[in-house]
Amino acid sequence: MSTTTQVAVESQLEELRDRPGPIARAIELIRKQPVGAFGALIVVVMILMAVFAQVLTNFDPEANAFEHMLTAPDSTFWLGTDQFGRDQFTRIVYGAQTALFVGFTAAFIGSSIGLVLGVSSAFFGGKFDLIFQRVIDVMMAFPLIIMALAIVAIFGTGVQNVIIAITIPFIPKCARVVRSSALAIREIPYIDAARANGFSNTRIILRHMVPNVMAPYLIMITTFVGQAILLEASLSYLGLGVQEPTPAWGLMLSGGAEEYAESAPWVAIWPGVAISLAVFGFNMFGDAVRDVLDPKLRSQ
Repeated sequence: MSTTTQVAVESQLEELRDRPGPIARAIELIRKQPVGAFGALIVVVMILMAVFAQVLTNFDPEANAFEHMLTAPDSTFWLGTDQFGRDQFTRIVYGAQTALFVGFTAAFIGSSIGLVLGVSSAFFGGKFDLIFQRVIDVMMAFPLIIMALAIVAIFGTGVQNVIIAITIPFIPKCARVVRSSALAIREIPYIDAARANGFSNTRIILRHMVPNVMAPYLIMITTFVGQAILLEASLSYLGLGVQEPTPAWGLMLSGGAEEYAESAPWVAIWPGVAISLAVFGFNMFGDAVRDVLDPKLRSQ
C-alpha cells in the first residue's frame, strides 16, 4: 500500500472515530428541537398505547356496565366511567387505535396522491398544469371540515367513509406544495438528460423527480396526521364519523360533553385532553421535521 493511500485510509478512519454516535446525535437533536422532541414523545406514547392497548387495560371498551354508570375516578376506574358504565381510561387507550388508524391512513393516502399529481402537473406543464391548478384552487376554496362534511353526507358514516372524507381534502394541499418544489427540479439538467436518453415520462417522474421532493412530502404527512385526528374527532362529535360502540375520542365527547358537564365532568375532560395532546404532539413533531429537512432552516 502506498504512503498516500495509507494516509487517506487513516484519515477516513480518524473521521469515522470522531463522528458522533446515534445517542450523541439524538441528544444534539433534542437540544436543538426541545419542543419537537416533546411532540415526538407524545407521538411515541400514543403509538405505544395503541399497540399495547390490551396489556394496559382490564376492561372491554365496548361492554356496558350500568351498575357503574358515571363512577368518579378511583383506584378501579382511573379516569371514571361514562353514562353506560364503560371505563374511560380503556376507551381512551383504544380510541388511540382509531385516531392513529384514521390519521395515518388519511395522511399517507392523501399525501401520496397529492405527491404524484403535483409532480405530474409540474412535469407536463402547459394546459394540463393550468387546468389542474384551477381544479386545485376550487378544492382549496372550501375549508377542510366543510368538504369533509359534504363527502360524509354523500358516502355515509363509518371508519372507511371517514377516511375517504378526510383524505380527499388533503390531496390538493399536498399537490400544491409538492408542485412548487417540482417546478425547480424540472429545470435541472439531469431531467433533460433523462429525456434525451429516451426514458418514459413515468420513469422520469417516479425515479428522478419524486425522490427529490420527499422532504416536503414527509413534512406534509406529519402535519396532516394531526389535522386528520382533529377532523375525525369533529365528525364523530357531530355524529357523522365513527359510530357506537367503537371507541373514538370525538364520539366520547358527543356522549357527555354537555349533559354531564356539571355532574360528571370527567366524561368530557379526558377525551378533550387526549385530542388536544395528540394534535399538539403531531403538530410540534411536524414543525421539527420541517426544520430538520428544510435546508434553509437547517443552515440557520
